[in-house]
Amino acid sequence: MASHETTNDVDRREEKRDSDGGSVATNEVPRPIPGERRKVALITGITGQDGSYLTEFLLGKGYEVHGLIRRSSNFNTARLDHLYVDPHNAAKARMKLHYADLSDASSLRRWVDALLPDEVYNLAAQSHVAVSFEIPDYTADVVATGALRLLEAVRCAPKPVRYYQAGSSEMFGSTPPPQSEASPFHPRSPYAAAKVAAHWYTVNYREAYGLFACNGILFNHESPRRGENFVTRKITRAVGRIRLGLQTKVFLGNLSAARDWGFAGDYVEAMWMMLQQEEPGDFVVATEESHTVEEFLQAAFSYVGLNWKDHVVIDPRYFRPAEVDSLKGDSTKARKALGWKPKVGFQDLVKMMVDHDIEIAKREKVLVDAGYIDAQQQP
Repeated sequence: MASHETTNDVDRREEKRDSDGGSVATNEVPRPIPGERRKVALITGITGQDGSYLTEFLLGKGYEVHGLIRRSSNFNTARLDHLYVDPHNAAKARMKLHYADLSDASSLRRWVDALLPDEVYNLAAQSHVAVSFEIPDYTADVVATGALRLLEAVRCAPKPVRYYQAGSSEMFGSTPPPQSEASPFHPRSPYAAAKVAAHWYTVNYREAYGLFACNGILFNHESPRRGENFVTRKITRAVGRIRLGLQTKVFLGNLSAARDWGFAGDYVEAMWMMLQQEEPGDFVVATEESHTVEEFLQAAFSYVGLNWKDHVVIDPRYFRPAEVDSLKGDSTKARKALGWKPKVGFQDLVKMMVDHDIEIAKREKVLVDAGYIDAQQQP
């Protein structure tokens, strides 16, 4: 794994690189008060978009952060490279990675018992809705039963642990907007159904065992670190490449689907805020604005002086077996109880992502012009 060392002593290292895109990190490392122990956080899904932003945020708060990662033959830690400090530098290395998997209960129990975290954030998932129709068994095992395995490890921990479960607006499915904590769930995909199960497991463990366990029902949150097979990032990557002459078309599905899109860097702060309350609860986190995929296209393409209609092709393969037409959150509870509100608006989010992907396209064009890669992989 690139430039990181786990407990299994993976000593291969790459040069650190900046994977910015709206970083919430700070260069100043808060010093703990003499005699006080740093707070310890354990994050599943640390290598993902939300995991990287949450890690930055918690390091900025002075935490010691541990992440659980799956073993892979490919390096998948690029979003964390700019945070890496060699663990031999014990005075500065406050982020450490360990091998585990939500499908392996023994590994979860082992690390919770060994690390004695104050807070556990369960962000790991097979999180692609369309893919969940292709691999429903795996999605259910990791997203639903995986959360149950982690909750059981937290329940049996040697000390009290505060637990955050990452929910999803997809759980509301066909429930009409606006959707709040009181809205009924009507999931429309294996992923969403698994998230509903994880949500109720969390509620059950809170009520049955007195765990401080919170569900964060986060509506769509994006950033330059979003995976490139998610529609927002697919669009902004295409804008960058089209602007630089590296491709001409982008293939999409349902343009009328409406989503409540916010910035991931804002949303991880809400996760943390939930675990700082006196009592646990469940919170919707959303901008309370909804935009269609077509509106996202218009904002992204017009930002660089292009007309999206000249470049978008509708491909039926990208339509879901069961569509979710409209999601728009009502985050009144989070705004009042937590004091949280989004800082980055829709237009600024789109511009942030397009700017980032234009820079990637510029670097890609250098390689194309030098003959190292073929730009015609896409039409």
